[in-house]
Amino acid sequence: MTATQAETHTRVPDEIARQIVLPTGHLDETALFSAYEWLRNNAPLAKVEVDGYDPLWLVTKHADILEIERQPEVFHNGGGSENPGTHNPILNTKAGDAWTMKTHGTLRPLESLQMMDPPEHTIVRDIAQGWFRPVELKKWDARIRELANKVISRHLVPGVNEIDFSRDFAWFYPLHVVMTLFGVPEEDEPHIMRLAHERFGVNDPESRRPGISSDSATAAAEQNTANIRDFEAYYVGLVESLRENPQDNLASLIANARQDNGDYYPMKTCIGYYIAISGAGHDTTSTTAATIFEELAKRPDQLKAVQDDLSLIPTLINEGLRWASPVKHFVHQAALDYELRGQQIRKGDRLMLLFQSGNRDEDIFDVPKEFRHDRKPNPHIAFGNGPHACLGQPLARLELRILLEELLPRVRNIELIGPRKVLQTNFVGGLKSLPVRFELVD
Repeated sequence: MTATQAETHTRVPDEIARQIVLPTGHLDETALFSAYEWLRNNAPLAKVEVDGYDPLWLVTKHADILEIERQPEVFHNGGGSENPGTHNPILNTKAGDAWTMKTHGTLRPLESLQMMDPPEHTIVRDIAQGWFRPVELKKWDARIRELANKVISRHLVPGVNEIDFSRDFAWFYPLHVVMTLFGVPEEDEPHIMRLAHERFGVNDPESRRPGISSDSATAAAEQNTANIRDFEAYYVGLVESLRENPQDNLASLIANARQDNGDYYPMKTCIGYYIAISGAGHDTTSTTAATIFEELAKRPDQLKAVQDDLSLIPTLINEGLRWASPVKHFVHQAALDYELRGQQIRKGDRLMLLFQSGNRDEDIFDVPKEFRHDRKPNPHIAFGNGPHACLGQPLARLELRILLEELLPRVRNIELIGPRKVLQTNFVGGLKSLPVRFELVD
């Protein structure tokens, strides 16, 4: 294996490249963020080669990430409008991508926005974009607050609580909100939760499906395919029922959307939407909620400041998003030769945008290694930027705000009582276990 910075030949140590590219490298967050910092200081745009993976440019600086994300005509997500499905925006092994191509005939087995490029991306995004506008979401405020209090009363008790905050609390709230907005029966939520965690845990042994070897270079691709099939098996029935009996909810809006010719959008487009919202909308929000709780446990002065002034919650959420950066990367592909940071990017080159690194960029953030509940300005890129910025970010912010408004005033004496655990992934994830003890007052 070699790891070099193209053109200038500044050598990137193998351990730095492996720390960032390999899913196992993300288990040690101290070493991971040190690797990001080394790159920002020494090789902010570095081309590396790690055994089993195609060559990659590691993009660590906030400004470079924005420059790439804001030019979809130059940097494609899925291969461009003329060659859709020829590029995977989620980093996988060469063997995994080859397996996916052989199995599906494309690197796009799921019709999701992240795998599309304009103009297709624009058309499909418009199906639900209006629903996610903050002004439209206001009508769900009271309902989401009711759901937040329901989850609090169901999973916490007055007095001392000793729980795994991630597994026993944070996981349930955003899923319950999204499934309610979808009109999915509550009794089916455990099934969807299992699939959601399995989707982003394709590289985590604890989330591995039976019969798929953790040692296989194609394991993640195999699990991804099996996961999509199980999601499809469930969601096909939901689309069909909503087309027969439309409802006033998000799932119905997507199911009943029409193309310019008057036909429904293909079933796979609807299911791609459903999987993205129920998966990413759940994991990213729960990870951020758990991260905020952990950081406030370490900083009781900041917890008290927010409890004394709940108007600080939106800035606290922004800092939690910056700190957690639950979406760790997307991989773009250059559609033409391009010069970036004085380096020559060649047509066909792949660029791994490292959002966690961009959100600790010393050129953008004052003392970026400090968690500050009142940080302003805070131009984080946890939701991405440009046309592929997260469609559901207004809902995620609303969910987090309401949860923290209902929970934080009642919390006292948070203690971290056991080792934390993070998901083994280089894509989407973060805290999956956070043992805590705290008091909940009436």
